[in-house]
Amino acid sequence: MSVAYKDQLYAELKKQHHHNRTLFEDPEFPATNSSLYFHKPPPGVVQWKRPGEICENPHLFVEGISSHDLNQGIVGNCWFVAACSCLALKPDLWEKVIPDWKEQEWDSNYAGIFHFRFWIFGQWTDVVIDDRLPTINGRLIYCQSKQNNEFWSALLEKAYAKLFGCYESLAGGNTGDAVVDFSGAVAEAIDLQKEKYYADQTKEDKFFEDLLKVWNRGGIISSSIKPQGFGLESKTDNGLVRGHAYSVTDVKRVRLGHGLLAYFRNETIPLIRLRNPWGKTEWTGAWSDSSEEWSKVGDTERGNLGITVTDDGEFWMSFTDWCKNFTDVDICHLMNTSLISIRKNWNEKVHFGKWTRNSDPLLNRCGGCTNHMETFLQNPQYLFDVTKESDEVLTSLQQKDRRIYRKEGQGENLSIGFTIVKVEVNRKYRLHKLETLEIMHGFTYINARTVFKRIELPQGRYVVIPTTYEPFIEGEFMLRIYTDVDNCCRELVKDKPQPKSCTAPCEYPQLVTHIHVYRAEIGQQGDQAEGINPYVIISCEGQSVRSTTKKNTLTPVFEFSAIFYWKKVAEPITVQLWSDDLGSDKFLGEVLLPGMPDDNSSRWYWLKNKGSKKADNMPSIIALRLVTSNELTAL
Repeated sequence: MSVAYKDQLYAELKKQHHHNRTLFEDPEFPATNSSLYFHKPPPGVVQWKRPGEICENPHLFVEGISSHDLNQGIVGNCWFVAACSCLALKPDLWEKVIPDWKEQEWDSNYAGIFHFRFWIFGQWTDVVIDDRLPTINGRLIYCQSKQNNEFWSALLEKAYAKLFGCYESLAGGNTGDAVVDFSGAVAEAIDLQKEKYYADQTKEDKFFEDLLKVWNRGGIISSSIKPQGFGLESKTDNGLVRGHAYSVTDVKRVRLGHGLLAYFRNETIPLIRLRNPWGKTEWTGAWSDSSEEWSKVGDTERGNLGITVTDDGEFWMSFTDWCKNFTDVDICHLMNTSLISIRKNWNEKVHFGKWTRNSDPLLNRCGGCTNHMETFLQNPQYLFDVTKESDEVLTSLQQKDRRIYRKEGQGENLSIGFTIVKVEVNRKYRLHKLETLEIMHGFTYINARTVFKRIELPQGRYVVIPTTYEPFIEGEFMLRIYTDVDNCCRELVKDKPQPKSCTAPCEYPQLVTHIHVYRAEIGQQGDQAEGINPYVIISCEGQSVRSTTKKNTLTPVFEFSAIFYWKKVAEPITVQLWSDDLGSDKFLGEVLLPGMPDDNSSRWYWLKNKGSKKADNMPSIIALRLVTSNELTAL
């Protein structure tokens, strides 16, 4: 389902103008300078022309759609053109972005109106435009196809420019962002300079296999080179252009050798194919179009790869050279969330939130990063569970695009990031203190539209905290979390248990206690660990939580915690140690812990027999930390 941008309904508008025999003129994106620029005008006198005034026999597509179709115009939006090249390779995607394309072709129903769909901040959005395009001396000045009577790319660019106010707003951007807007994909940015894959063959091989897997699953990849003191769009010695976005158009292991011998030897080399959105200027190093390396590849394999020696902007490189020469990669994962699929599927949870300012610390929701610990936990908080022994968790935080504010002299992305904290297994209320908890991941904050992280997490409960870098900065965000199985992700809204209208004061919690079990040492005759499978049960006022079971050990490490809000201060918390003995569980001892306000202690405890007051009647000890407060929002 899609929503109509500016409430403009394509079908109704087209029907109306066709009936009246008029051509649509878009009042929301007029053919004026305001739709072109806010600061820097184009270099010449602009005339807005419809495709039929530019050429004879205009079409959306000429001989289909291809990544070779389009070239960049005068605006610095190579990132958008590279994304369009990627889009052209994926029929299932471009048919979403260019809906009803056959119906939109020039025919007897032509009314000067077209529409395109973009995935904007979690919602497919239908954007209507007229087909008046900016020209200078009768030629298109922005994105254009190689065939002068093909207009899908120019019209698509106009619809995208309308979303952000004007064409100049598209100057400078991130290819991954545009791909996300075309697909709803999850964008992952990789710093090739930092990772130095080329310096570690094992690491490089794994990266190639990961990238090949992404490609074969329909993912979209692009790369670029930071200028780093050189001029923007200056050329390297080997023909690459700095500060320029290249679309990846293939990832392959190419077979070396000729004839049957090549199949028997089965020797391959990892190669990657890229396209320059200029439609010219190619890599001149190894595996470039006419390089001698291609003599190592048989004619059949070369034919399958479609090798050409024309300067069409598309070229092959060895994967190692790609890792060496490019500095940044955007990988857009098309996440499969279907329940019935032969491919790997993911469980997806999506939350929309806001960083909002409030003078009340319990209501403020823009606390900044961990550099501002006094306000950090005032940010929005989202709880999720890892129910497997371990799970790969993919987290994407995307802020609402601010490009539309460029016309007002603003529009820069906020610096954003997120922190993942391992919390108590029974946590239900917002975090108020980090001292007792473990930070699993902290983010390097960047002013990108999207930040992404994949991390392997052990079984447990977690809270992810999306933040801006500085406190008291307002904005909107979308948080997406992917796991192998359902993670039950939900926002933590309440700060503490809420009293019911009929609850007597004595029935409302008086204390909050955090208890962390570090480890235990189990003493027994013979000191044989085989068959000793310890686990912990923590109980308080009828509530109990159980740790995972550790196999065949006398020195189990639990790193297991729980939190309790309790009413009857006189009754202690009980920590029991058991061994799972094939269904006949064996009691190994317990410790009774009184809850004293302001208690904050870590120590070893001797385990006792049930109900025993002796300190040494069980041969085992357990290491615990206990933190208790009579302020329910202290933890």
